[in-house]
Amino acid sequence: MARVTVEDCIDKVDNRFELVLLASHRARQISQGESITVDRDNDKNPVVALREIADETLSPGDLKEALIHSLQKHVEVDEPEADLPAIGGEAGQADVEMGAETEEEAVSFDRMSEEELLAGIEGLVPPEKNDDF
Repeated sequence: MARVTVEDCIDKVDNRFELVLLASHRARQISQGESITVDRDNDKNPVVALREIADETLSPGDLKEALIHSLQKHVEVDEPEADLPAIGGEAGQADVEMGAETEEEAVSFDRMSEEELLAGIEGLVPPEKNDDF
């Protein structure tokens, strides 16, 4: 194929914009050192990518998956949840309530009324002025 155009590839990928995204992603892959599946013929990477799509040496679905994977910032891995023991009867309910109490006790906050806060602010001494600020 001497010249490859978008029209040569549009029957492989229906949407022109998606075709451009896939071809540009493939061109970046080639520039990063991945092997090509067609002869280069002194063509630049975007032309080689379009030729690969036109010749169907690469699946557009695989390219789309690779593009999506490259754009993901955080990939969640589905891990099985730990098996929790079954809670039954009142003893189980007491354990649940006790766990909630220990969780609440672990976090404690200082309680202060508005009057105490204002009194504390009034008692503050302003910092001395110096040449730094």
